[in-house]
Amino acid sequence: MVQTIPGIAAQAARAFGAAPAVIEDGRVTSFAELWTLIEQAARSFAGAGLARGEAVAIWAPNSRDWIVACVGAQLAGGVVVPLNTRLKGVEAAFILNRTRAAFLLLQDGFLGTDYAAMLDGLALPHLRRRIDLRADWPAFLTRGEAALSPPGPDDACDIMFTSGTTGEPKGVVALHGQTIRTFAAWRDATGVRAGDRYLIVNPFFHSFGYKAGWLVCLMVGATIIPMQTLDMPRLVELVTAHRVTVLPGPPAIFQTMLASDMAAADFSSIRLAVTGAANVPPALVQSMRETLGIDAVLTGYGLTESCGVVTMSSVDDPPEAVTGTCGRPIPGVEVRIDAPVGAPGEILVRGYNVMAGYFEDAAATAQAIDADGWLHTGDVGVFDDAGRLIITDRLKDMYITGGFNCYPAEIEQILQRHPDIAQAAVIGVPDARLGEVGHAFVVPRAGRALAPEDVVSWARAAMANYKAPRGVDVVPSLPLNAAGKVMKHALRRAS
Repeated sequence: MVQTIPGIAAQAARAFGAAPAVIEDGRVTSFAELWTLIEQAARSFAGAGLARGEAVAIWAPNSRDWIVACVGAQLAGGVVVPLNTRLKGVEAAFILNRTRAAFLLLQDGFLGTDYAAMLDGLALPHLRRRIDLRADWPAFLTRGEAALSPPGPDDACDIMFTSGTTGEPKGVVALHGQTIRTFAAWRDATGVRAGDRYLIVNPFFHSFGYKAGWLVCLMVGATIIPMQTLDMPRLVELVTAHRVTVLPGPPAIFQTMLASDMAAADFSSIRLAVTGAANVPPALVQSMRETLGIDAVLTGYGLTESCGVVTMSSVDDPPEAVTGTCGRPIPGVEVRIDAPVGAPGEILVRGYNVMAGYFEDAAATAQAIDADGWLHTGDVGVFDDAGRLIITDRLKDMYITGGFNCYPAEIEQILQRHPDIAQAAVIGVPDARLGEVGHAFVVPRAGRALAPEDVVSWARAAMANYKAPRGVDVVPSLPLNAAGKVMKHALRRAS
């Protein structure tokens, strides 16, 4: 069994050859051609001095070249650090410095963003080279003839950053072997197969677009059709033109589809949708089937620290199991509830899918994974009588906006950099389209005045837009308990 991501790409080239691997802007790249590009990229990275185990960051939207850069860097022995395209310069610089990234691949101009300019003036002592995937990439690919140092199954494939209740982002280290095994289980549960045309709206910097997206396509011989943004007319065009058969995404994508004028849309080719990353209302799944005409709608549960997957429903599950649960644990993974049988409690996970640890942070790793190997997820759930998991709550002070995890402690730290804000507290509030959005309660500094709309505008400039609170209350003080901690339940009642 192939146990590395470059190994999967090489196997796909041998097995599927001239079949279309990627369709992008009218350009078709076969599996064989994709592997040729990956090898060129790997030799270019090696020739440019990438050492085994060094970090290569990618700060760019979905594209064929994102895949080539990722697998090429891994084939050269590098570890990929995907960066959220919505990050601001200071946020990206923190991750680049934390991982000591040697290379940064970016795409200036995406959504009008000048990524290079956002890094100007910031100290990046480890970064040796920046490569623009449009301006510099073709020339970079022609320069490599160096020998390669391919990874093994126990080598790190990537470091994906997730924040925490401390407010400082932590890098989750995943290994090649565990990644392949985890997403082979995801593939088997969903039934993605050779010849499928898989429209990937989920961003490649997230495991949903990267590992449950193009990696699974390489495993089975499905065609990758990348989208850079959720543009509904463009989505309809791509589904119709390419007869798309697989369309995963967070609930917000399908809610947007249902809220749009779809009178002329033909979704009859879509046989499979996979959703998750937030509570999925039964009515949404019903509408996806009846209004959008999608035959199979599946759900699952996972977190970055579990390679993105813990449980999955399957194509054999009855509709009520999909709408009411997150499915069963994937094969070979243990899940237990830290509570008496039948009662809700914290969800604990143990198995090959549990992260290798937080990057160079033994203390945080020990807090997350106990001495017996159980990952403490911070989510609360219960099993139904058939062994399917139902998520009921979260222990962690976290909410999900449009599929992205938002950690109030991190957002509060950024808000408190505002010159007129003395204190800030952030909670998640329900939103019909995005699931939840942030709402901030801010206390002005003495003698200062704050306008809610100005705070919202400042936040949008200071942090990724999915993190920025959509609403702000200016209050004289925050409710505190006897220990001096903010009582967020009181804020939720007030919101």
